[in-house]
Amino acid sequence: MKSMISLSRLLNSQASLQRLYVVPASGSGRYFTTDSNKVDEPFKVPEAETVHVPPPPTEKLLVLGGNGFVGSNICKGALDRGLSVSSLSRSGRSNVNESWANNVVWHKGDLLEPDSLKDILKDVTSVISCVGAFGSNSYMYKISGTANINAIRAASELGVKRFVYISAADLGVANYLMQGYYEGKRAAETELLTRFPYAGVILRPGFIHGTRKVGGVKLPLGLIGSPLEMVLQHAKPLSRVPLVGPLLTPPVSVNAVARVAVRAATDSVFPPGIVDVYGILRHGQQK
Repeated sequence: MKSMISLSRLLNSQASLQRLYVVPASGSGRYFTTDSNKVDEPFKVPEAETVHVPPPPTEKLLVLGGNGFVGSNICKGALDRGLSVSSLSRSGRSNVNESWANNVVWHKGDLLEPDSLKDILKDVTSVISCVGAFGSNSYMYKISGTANINAIRAASELGVKRFVYISAADLGVANYLMQGYYEGKRAAETELLTRFPYAGVILRPGFIHGTRKVGGVKLPLGLIGSPLEMVLQHAKPLSRVPLVGPLLTPPVSVNAVARVAVRAATDSVFPPGIVDVYGILRHGQQK
């Protein structure tokens, strides 16, 4: 009698081992069986839920003085990198008759009236300033210094992430001849390093060469600047000679200045601080 009960229990245990109960993620259970006489239905895997990830924010660049020689090349270079570009200047839209100019938002305004910057700086992530002027010492200081200081302060207060300032290299005797120009530039540099200690970049080029349009005439400055750049960039020790040394600072192409400026304005790992002519030449050669 005991052997019959044991045999019955053994048969029941074997039958239970022939079935496997599976509960998928959906919560609906189904059986798998080793019984060759039964054909199981195809196993259905619940579909994964679609997750909508917002696209990365678009970099919005504001170029101050974007219709000038350097500024227009910066606008063009920034557009080539897929950035959203706007420009602010006293004259508004550039007179450049090229297709890229149609993709820039041109604003007309005055940096000496900082309140007018608030709407223009809305949603801007980075700023590049090319603002500067020649004339009397007071006028040069006002445009090269005060106007840029106003822009730097407004950008800082409105949460702009990065600010790049196109300044100027020391040229020895020329510093005294254009005292207001250089004093204004240095005052703006000080303000930038104070307001943007970790995200402010100052470029100090010397003579900038390239094809410059004056009125209806194109001046091929590269015919002079390019050969001088090739020679003087390898004569750095000569630039340290008192008085005349700074005059031997190598020229730099407008394309290199534009390339480095855009990179400095958009690359979070670009080091803050002052970049001299040799640094511009070095960074300008990098892809």
